[in-house]
Amino acid sequence: MGLAGWTRNSSGGLVVEVEGDAVALTEFLERLDDERPAASVVLAREVTWLAPSGLDSFSILDSDDSEARTSAILPDLATCPECLAETLDPEAWRFGYPFTNCTSCGPRYSIVLDIPYDRPNTTMRGFAMCPDCRREYENPRDRRFHAQPIACPRCGPCLNVGLTEATQTLRDGGVLALKGVGGFQLLCDAQSEQAVARLRERKRREAKPLAVMMRSVEEIRRYCRVSPLEEQTLVSTAAPIVLLEPSGPERLAENVSDASPFLGVMLPCSPLHHLLLREFPSPVVATSGNFSGDPIEIDNERAKRTLGPVVDRFVLHDRPIARPVDDSVVRISGKRLTLVRRARGYAPLPIPLSVDLPNVLAVGGHMKNAVAIGFGRQVILSQHIGDLDTPASREAFERAIDDLCRLYEFEPDVIACDLHPDYASTQWARRQGKPLVAVQHHHAHAAACAAENDIQIPYLAICWDGTGYGLDGTIWGGEFFVVDRDGFHRFAHLRPFALPGGEAAVREGRRAALSLLWEAEIQAPAEPLMRQMLERGINSPQTTSVGRLFDAVASLAGVAHQSRFEGQAAMLLERAAGAATGRPYPLPGGDWEPLIQALLADREAGAPQSVLAARFHEGLVEWAVSEARRAGLERVALSGGVFQNARLTDTLVERLSMDGRTVAVHQRTPPNDGGLALDQAVLAGLASSR
Repeated sequence: MGLAGWTRNSSGGLVVEVEGDAVALTEFLERLDDERPAASVVLAREVTWLAPSGLDSFSILDSDDSEARTSAILPDLATCPECLAETLDPEAWRFGYPFTNCTSCGPRYSIVLDIPYDRPNTTMRGFAMCPDCRREYENPRDRRFHAQPIACPRCGPCLNVGLTEATQTLRDGGVLALKGVGGFQLLCDAQSEQAVARLRERKRREAKPLAVMMRSVEEIRRYCRVSPLEEQTLVSTAAPIVLLEPSGPERLAENVSDASPFLGVMLPCSPLHHLLLREFPSPVVATSGNFSGDPIEIDNERAKRTLGPVVDRFVLHDRPIARPVDDSVVRISGKRLTLVRRARGYAPLPIPLSVDLPNVLAVGGHMKNAVAIGFGRQVILSQHIGDLDTPASREAFERAIDDLCRLYEFEPDVIACDLHPDYASTQWARRQGKPLVAVQHHHAHAAACAAENDIQIPYLAICWDGTGYGLDGTIWGGEFFVVDRDGFHRFAHLRPFALPGGEAAVREGRRAALSLLWEAEIQAPAEPLMRQMLERGINSPQTTSVGRLFDAVASLAGVAHQSRFEGQAAMLLERAAGAATGRPYPLPGGDWEPLIQALLADREAGAPQSVLAARFHEGLVEWAVSEARRAGLERVALSGGVFQNARLTDTLVERLSMDGRTVAVHQRTPPNDGGLALDQAVLAGLASSR
C-alpha cells in the first residue's frame, strides 16, 4: 500500500504505527479487519491519529515487555489443512513429522512461559531453528512467518518410539499413554470390550463415559448422527470433544459410553494424532492421562511413575508442556454451542466486559473448578482444573492460580470465592489474608451469563442446578432472581424437599423420589433407617434443587434409580423424552406435589416413559414461563448445570422469545460450575468498587 511505519509485539498487545496518504490509511484500517490472520483474536482496538514522523520504510521491531500485561494468549489450535497435507505428503520435507505447525495452527497456551508470545518465552526455546526453518520464520510471505513453535525433523522435538511400534500395543488390546498437546492421554481400541475394561479398571473409572477419537467426519457418521453445526465444531480450530447421539450402522464397545445417552467424539487435534490414526485406522478411546479425580500428567518422568501401572507403552516427546490443558467438551443444541468443559481450543481467551474491574482473583467452586483473574474490562478464565476432591487436584488448583498471576504479573486487590464454607477453594481464599468477597453460588451463575452476554439490569435470572449453598443455609438449585440496581432478590424457587442421606441422595435418585412421596403423604419409605432420617430430619438437608428433582422423576418414571456418574439420571431422562410431546405436568409456583401426583397417575395408566419424561420437561418450561410473566422483565438469563439439557433449554428459549423476551444463554463459558469464577470476579469487582 506504500505505507511506512513499524509494528511490534508488546505485553499489552499488537502495536502498529503507519503513515502515508490519509485515504490509504483509512483503507489500511478496513483491510486490517478484513485480512487479519484467521487465528488472530481482536478483543479491543484503539486508533489514534498522529503527526507524520517522516518514515520511508516499514519495520518489524523487537518485542516490548515494558507495558502492563494485558495481551491475550491464544489457545492451542488444531492442525490446519495445509500442515496436515504437508505432513502426509511423501514429497514434503516434513513428511511424517508429528510436530508440524504454522501461524494458523499448533500449540499456544500449552507452551507459553511468558508474555509477549515470542519463541524465547515458550517451551520451544530449547530448540534452535535449522537454516531452513529460519528462512521460513523470517519470510513475511511464508505462512510460518514468526510461527513461534516452528520445527522440523532436523531441529525440533522428536518421539521416543515409532508409531508403528506404538500402535501394535493398541492392536494387542493394550493401553497406550500418549503425550499430547496439553498433557498425557490414555488410548485403547474403542471396539474392544476387553481393552476398554482393562483401561477402566486400571484408571479406576468405573462408569463415567470415555471420549473417542476418530479419523474423519465421514468415519464419525458411521457411528453417530452429525448435524451441520456439529460437523463445523468438530473440524474447528478448537477441535473439542462433541457430545453426539449414537445413530449409525456401526457400534463401538458397549462399555465406552456405558449408560450415557451420548458419545463424546473428537477429531485428531495435532499431526501426532493424525499420524497415529493412520497407523491404527480404527476409533480409539482417548481419555485424560490420570487416575480419576487427579489432574492430567504433563511431565515425562512423573508420568512414568504415576501412569506406569496403568499403561503398556508410553509415546513420549521432548517438547515440554508448560501447563496441563485438557480436551474441551461441547454440546450442540439447535443453532447453539454449549460448553460443558472449557479447556483446549477455548482457554484462556479473555471474556470482555462493559464495566471496569479492580484487580480481582476468583477461585471458582469445588466441582469443575476453573479460576480467573479480572482487571480492566476483561476476565481471564483458566482452563478446566476439575473437582477439588484430592490433594493432587488441590495442588493443581494452586498452581493454576500462581500460573495466571505470574503470566500477567498480577497482584489481586480482592479475592472472590463461593459462599460455601467447606469448599476447598473457599478455604484456600480465606487463608490468603486479602480482602475477601464470598459470592452466593447462584448469584454467581446469574452474573456469569449476564456478563458474557452484556445483559443490562434489570433482568430475571433463572438458575437451575444440582447443588449450591443458599443464603439460608439450605441447598439451593431451583432459583429465580430479579437483578436490579439494588442487587439480587430471590423472586421464586422450587418447593423445598429433603435429601435423605445427603450426598448419598445425589448418587441415588430413588432417595429423592422416596422423600417426595413421603412428604406428599403418598408412600412411606420401606427402609426403617430412611424413614427415621426423614421423620427426624437427620442427615436430610433441605433443597430446592431442580437437578435433584430430575433425579427423583427419573426414578419415579423407571428411567434410572441411581447415577453412576454426575448427571447420568438427568441425561437418561432427557433421552427418554426424545421427540415425545404431552401436556405440561402442573408445577404451580414451583410446588412439585401436583406434578408428582400427575406423573404417578400416568404411570398407573401405563403411559410410556417417553410421555412421562416429556410432560416433566414441559412442566418445567411452563413454570419458568409463568414466573417470567409474573416478574414482568424483558431480559432473562439462563444459567446452571440443568441448562446443559438441550430439550429443556431450546424449548424454554423458544417460549420466552415468543413472549417477546430477550433470552441470554452461556456462549463463552459453561453453564455449570466451570463458569463460576467469571461470575465471582464480576460481582466481587463491582462490590469492592462501590
